[in-house]
Amino acid sequence: MTSISQGAARRLSYAARALSEQDPAIFVVAMGSYLGLPITEEKLKGLTVEDIHRILSGDDGELPEDYSRDSIKHALQYLWGEQDAQTQLPDIETMPLAMQGLPSLKVAVASNTAEQLDGHFGSCLRFLIYRVNTEGLYLADIRDTRGTQTADDRNTARAELIGDCQLLYVQSIGGPAAAKVVRAGVHPIKFPKPSAAREMLSTLQSSLANPSPWLAKILGKENALVQRFADEADE
Repeated sequence: MTSISQGAARRLSYAARALSEQDPAIFVVAMGSYLGLPITEEKLKGLTVEDIHRILSGDDGELPEDYSRDSIKHALQYLWGEQDAQTQLPDIETMPLAMQGLPSLKVAVASNTAEQLDGHFGSCLRFLIYRVNTEGLYLADIRDTRGTQTADDRNTARAELIGDCQLLYVQSIGGPAAAKVVRAGVHPIKFPKPSAAREMLSTLQSSLANPSPWLAKILGKENALVQRFADEADE
């Protein structure tokens, strides 16, 4: 008899990545010790918030500050199977006519669910790639991160996966990982509270006509996009 069913393994993998940027295998081993083998979908469905606290707590019984209430809630939704119906990916869109022929920013959004900005850099299931300019925004690509899990350096592999973007929107990212993202030419921005990706990008879009100093620096002083926005602001 196998120690874990295929469905349970999928749920555990998603839950582990919703909880932390650390190696998901650590969570799986802890779960096996807590539930006993074999791990089944029925056992996972019976877990509670208190169970997750016990599994994640250290020797002192305190929950490490790396784990938030929201991340535990999302993990339980995966463990219970409630997220299975929500894993359908959003549709990649074509460029709106109003945006054609104009320069645009490329923004990577760390995501686990639909079009939500709700992923940790080192554990998110995918990066949603958006194009944004003053005339609009659209979902240009979706990049699955499963291939980075077996890389010698997972954070470097993920940074390379989004290396053609200017900005990274992420729920959390550690210092060493952020340094690798910056070296790849991408500027990371943290949004600790899960949010709708398009809402956050709409805020960015509204700032492009008169970019702040930090955004102008990211884009580059001679960047044609910045120059266009500056010209429009002067008119």
